[in-house]
Amino acid sequence: AALLRRAAAIWEANAPEIEQWVIRESGKIVPAAQFETHVSLGEIYEATTLPSRPYGDLLPSEQPRLSFAERVPAGVVGVISPFNFPQILGIRSVAPALALGNAVVLKPDPRTAVCGGVVLARVFEEAGLPDGLLHVLPGGVDAGETLITDPLVRIISFTGSTAAGRRVGELAARHLKRVHLELGGNSALIVLDDVDVARAASAGAWGSFLHQGQICMTTGRHLVHEAVYDDYVAAMADKASHLPVGDPATGQVALGPIIDERQRDKVHALVTASTDAGARLAAGGTYEGLFYQPTVLADVTQETPAYANEVFGPVAPVLRFSTVDEVAAIAASSEYGLSLGILTRDVMRGLDLARRIPSGIVHINDQTVDDEPTVPFGGVLDSGTGTRFGGTANLEAFTETRWVTMQGDITPYPF
Repeated sequence: AALLRRAAAIWEANAPEIEQWVIRESGKIVPAAQFETHVSLGEIYEATTLPSRPYGDLLPSEQPRLSFAERVPAGVVGVISPFNFPQILGIRSVAPALALGNAVVLKPDPRTAVCGGVVLARVFEEAGLPDGLLHVLPGGVDAGETLITDPLVRIISFTGSTAAGRRVGELAARHLKRVHLELGGNSALIVLDDVDVARAASAGAWGSFLHQGQICMTTGRHLVHEAVYDDYVAAMADKASHLPVGDPATGQVALGPIIDERQRDKVHALVTASTDAGARLAAGGTYEGLFYQPTVLADVTQETPAYANEVFGPVAPVLRFSTVDEVAAIAASSEYGLSLGILTRDVMRGLDLARRIPSGIVHINDQTVDDEPTVPFGGVLDSGTGTRFGGTANLEAFTETRWVTMQGDITPYPF
């Protein structure tokens, strides 16, 4: 715990330099980079509480003995983190795994190897972490596969796309590894007929355009009641058309670049396929270099490509609905189940609706992008293998449970 507190102090003292690496490698705007260092700092501080948590339970037994379950370190934890929030999605596994007595091998995305890998290693090195307990292994698929198949690595914590997560899960299962999968999403924001449209559109724009839409919890589906649909689309389009896009290292912008050309081309292909299929381009749909304009697609259907697929770009498809029963069925029809936002003046109505839609996270009167170090974070369905990170969930994620009995004498047996 003392070592982790030192690491947190070093992290905080060097936050401006760390944020520059986040901007440089991941393309975040300055406030988003500051948010990343802030949440990462919170993850470290939350991990400092783990060594003092109860680590076992006394159990009843038929025998005259002491029977208890204790949590013990798993050994070596492999962490595979993505490019979009490289520090948060790395440190939220690295810090608790170390706090609970494990060694860690961290494989950051090669595109964010410094801010998502070297920074973490340097901070813990300066804090006094003993040699050999944290290794950084930037690399591609081959490095990830080696990490998963190595017999000394007992737990894999993976954050990435659902397609990649399936491969990780399959390989881990063949080697009998415990694997935590935090995967993709196509999260819905439901806008009911009683909302303040201006506030709703502000929340919707944040949910879809923050960090260029490159977040697993990004609002990928806007389900809007027909009574406010036209006004909502107009408000979203107006916001999209006025958000400045450019280099976050040199200008005051709202959106930075897409991570690379391959991802930009995927985003644009989905937008183009959607307009070809009949969607109306209310805003955006163009790019210059890696800078993609925030895009609003109206008159979409459940078959529209940018609605039906995770875009991972600044695209907001808006679908019209008429009744609560209809929107419950539409929202629940996705194969993903990560985050859900419901905007309404009647919060109990919103909660009742949320209970009809599978999702690991629900926000009433907020958009879909949110996370805190103290909360149990995780998705259902194709968004992952359930709650596993944050707060007390870390105790189960990064330890093994061992049953122990003790008695004063050897039990007599008839053999």
